[in-house]
Amino acid sequence: MKTGIIVYVVGDDIVKDATDLEKEIRKMELEADKIEIISRASGHFDVSDAWWALTARGMNRIFCVIGESTASGNVRLTGRMLRLCG
Repeated sequence: MKTGIIVYVVGDDIVKDATDLEKEIRKMELEADKIEIISRASGHFDVSDAWWALTARGMNRIFCVIGESTASGNVRLTGRMLRLCG
């Protein structure tokens, strides 16, 4: 079963561009086949947009987690994952 994760980035600090941000999130050892990011720098505007993108790519299990932007431009995951689908 394919797994997708949506990382919803919150906070006032400016985050890196989407490519660097995805590489950083992959280093966090999240077990996912595909990761979608919602932030000011990404193309997604809300959770349903990212959820649709993951569903269209064949993800059966989809989780959402909040990431907080830091002053250094990095992201720190906060809290638990919420299962959205599957």
